[in-house]
Amino acid sequence: MGEAGYSIVEMITVMVIMSIVFAGITTVFVAGSKAQAEQDRRYQAQLASRVALDSIRRDAHCATDVTPFATNGVTVKRPSGCGGDVSWCTAAVANYSNRYALYRQLGSSCSAGTGVKVADYLTVANAFPAYAHETGCGCLASLQVIFAVSVKGDSRGAYELTDKIYLRNSTRI
Repeated sequence: MGEAGYSIVEMITVMVIMSIVFAGITTVFVAGSKAQAEQDRRYQAQLASRVALDSIRRDAHCATDVTPFATNGVTVKRPSGCGGDVSWCTAAVANYSNRYALYRQLGSSCSAGTGVKVADYLTVANAFPAYAHETGCGCLASLQVIFAVSVKGDSRGAYELTDKIYLRNSTRI
């Protein structure tokens, strides 16, 4: 009796079947890896925006007044006991059409891309759309903050974080 083995046709058939199976498995792993990476970027962007909002709250609660910039930020007027004035501004991120970063800088001015970068992936340049100090109601001044965050650069899957912060040291008028 002779030794039995596999023919070349059987070996090629098995290799083709295994290649198809491994290609399918590889595709699933690559898709899962990309989804995990995007989810991590989204989480980091949302976390940074929440931390930025908390920092703005601390600055604004100690503030006496706010001076808005034309389109991209505000200066929070704080007494020297609170550390002095702080400016918050957004700046466009290079090579992106709808991506802005949020910066915090000591002082009363904030130029594009200077200061400490606090948040990224904002989709709107004006994160501070409203400042109000109504007269006759005895109300404190307030600052409206809206962070629209999306790692995709548009409103798809956007996370919106909003708040109206009252300046506790402002005068009631």
